[in-house]
Amino acid sequence: MYIPNFNTFPDKQEVLTYMRKYSFGTIITSANNLPVATHLPFLIDEKDGQIIISSHFAKANPQALDVYGNTNLIIFTEPHAYISPKNYPKEAEVPTWNYIAVHAYGKARLLNGEQEHLDLLERTIKNYEAGYFRQWQNLPDDYKSKMIKGIVGFEIIVTDLQAKSKLSQNRSEVEKDNIIHSLSESPSESEREIAQYMSSLKKH
Repeated sequence: MYIPNFNTFPDKQEVLTYMRKYSFGTIITSANNLPVATHLPFLIDEKDGQIIISSHFAKANPQALDVYGNTNLIIFTEPHAYISPKNYPKEAEVPTWNYIAVHAYGKARLLNGEQEHLDLLERTIKNYEAGYFRQWQNLPDDYKSKMIKGIVGFEIIVTDLQAKSKLSQNRSEVEKDNIIHSLSESPSESEREIAQYMSSLKKH
């Protein structure tokens, strides 16, 4: 990913927080020189200094066969906002887009056996809807086994993490304030979030 120096997102813990907040990402692999993508919810963990990303495919998804042994790319990209030239005092300006994005590269290990898949599903439930876990526990074991037989779980150890925070860092303080004010009043939640991220940068 092209990342100018002023758009770097250098704090690892902030990057992890971002990935966990916007954890519905896209995994991209290549088969016969053709890019293939699937949109999945991901669990983001850190262990012994390594970032581990976990999820599962439907077994019927052909991409499940491509993750093992190859380099995978997972993209996390939200929020984003159109930036109008009206925020700049000069007339000779053009529109742009502010956004945050993380690209995570790594090799995948396929999960083995029912227990590893069960652990993955239960961690996923606790992450996204902890209140459902009791209902899940009360489901018959044969039902759970049937569900597990229909998925392919995996975990990816990240070997290259690229994070970009394009938030008008190269603009003047007046221009940044104009953008923050404009986006803060937007009906779009995504644009309001960009305003919040821009405001947090000013506090550093």
